[in-house]
Parts: sequence; C-alpha cells; structure tokens
Amino acid sequence: MRYVVLAAALALATPAAAQITVIPAPAQPAAIPLDTGDVAGAREAEGWLDLAGQRVVRNVRSATLTPFLPPPGKATGAAVIVAPGGGFAMLSMDNEGWPVARWLADHGIAAFVLKYRLRQTPADPKGFLRDMGAVFATAMRPGPDLAVETSRDAVADGLAALALVRRRAGEWHVDPARVGMLGFSAGAMTTLGVVEAATPETMPAFAAPIYGPMRTITVPAAAPPMFAAMASDDPLFARKGFGLIEAWQAARKPVEFHLYQKGGHGYGMGAKGTTSTGWIASFHDWLAMNGFLKARP
Repeated sequence: MRYVVLAAALALATPAAAQITVIPAPAQPAAIPLDTGDVAGAREAEGWLDLAGQRVVRNVRSATLTPFLPPPGKATGAAVIVAPGGGFAMLSMDNEGWPVARWLADHGIAAFVLKYRLRQTPADPKGFLRDMGAVFATAMRPGPDLAVETSRDAVADGLAALALVRRRAGEWHVDPARVGMLGFSAGAMTTLGVVEAATPETMPAFAAPIYGPMRTITVPAAAPPMFAAMASDDPLFARKGFGLIEAWQAARKPVEFHLYQKGGHGYGMGAKGTTSTGWIASFHDWLAMNGFLKARP
C-alpha cells in the first residue's frame, strides 16, 4: 500500500477519504507481549483501520512479537525480526508485516513480526489521517530526510525482540547467532536505531533497511552485514544521497544495495509491474551467500 500518497491525499480531503474504515482488532493469539512497558502518558487506545483495503494498527501502547515459524523439517536456523513502517504513527501489517513473515517462514526462515510502540495520534480516523498527511507532506519536501525522529520506544522494542528470540531459540529451532532484523520505512529507521544502540553482544546478525532514510550514520565497530533496497522514484528518500551505503563501505562492512527504477515508497512485497517485486528473493539469496541459511557447528 502506498501509504505516503494515500495519507497525503486524505489530508487534503480528496475522494480517497472514503477508503478508511474503523475495524475490529484481528485475532492475534500467537502475539507475545514484550516487557518494555507502555507508552508514557498514553490516553488513546490501540485501534485498527482498513486503509485502502489493508489493515493498519495505530496508537500501539505496548509492544508484541508474533512468530511465523517454518514448516517442520524446513527450518534453516536463521531468524528475522520484521518491523513494519508507518511514520511511527501506524504499522502497515497487511503490507509490510504478515505477508513478509509468511514468505520468510515458507522459505525456512523463522520470522517474528514486531508490533512496536507508536506515538499517540487523534482518535478520530480523519484526524489521524490529517496528522499522517502533514508528516509525509513535510517529508516529501526537498531537503533533509523524514522529519520524524527515530522512536526510542521502537528501538527498545527491537532490542527486546532480539533478546526474546535468542532466549527462546531452542524452542523455535533458531540459531541465536543468526537472528537479524528487517524493517520498512520507519521500521527501517528502527532497524538502524537498533544497530546504533546495540552492544556487540546484542547486535543483530544482519540488518536490512528497506526504503528507509539513506543519510549517513556513525557505523558501530560491531555493525553487521547490511542489505538495503529502495526505488529510485521514492518520494521521500531517493534523491537525498546514499550516505548510509557509503558509510558501510567506508567502515569496510559487507553491504548490498538494490536501487529499483520504479516502486515508489511503501511497496511492501513489491509494486506490481516493476522489478521491485524481486527484492525479497534477492534478500534470501544474500542471506544464503553470507552463510546465514547454513547451520553452523
């Protein structure tokens, strides 16, 4: 779902406004609460929306982690924390969460969808979308990257998710040394925030920011291999340099970067009719090339 474009359209009260519906929370029986507390001062309850035919969650006050495990006999031992995006105001679960995790599990990789804590937004759906529209309209202006700071809560939730998977690795048939993180947009920011905040002992085994900011960061000495992807027509990040990739190269850390001709922002598993649909297969191949899909002694 192109939530950037849709949110901006809704903020301007275009006919797209008819595409939003409040829906009941879906059943989440496998969701595991993370012991990271509640959003400070939160008043609004968690709520779900159907946004242009896809489910998103907002006002997440406490984080959870939902496992998607490979079929018996197919597990490679690798695991991925999947962090959906949404400007830290929502999580695009139908686009960047559950289908990604199912694909990974079908290919032998244990996946864990992180429902991380979000900033509070208006209870009224139209007010929420005006809020979203303002954020993304600002982000699409020329100049510095997305005008949203990486959420400390989200980073803490990411670190807690990594720790939980490693702690229960035997139960889930996961190698604690092969647990990495994959994030989209704000989830990519969260993934990079986890890398910056982690110690050598808590560092993800690999990091995969998908259509996240490309600004330069200080690369930790223990930084892991990185896989990154985005589209060259991404309205948020595509024309603001590739300092992130250059930083990984300068630090002599393994990095692979895919820049697709078309796809926009928020393409999830890939925009139909574009080569961006190939990113997840390339990610799988990259994991294999780096030995993450092969059991270690």
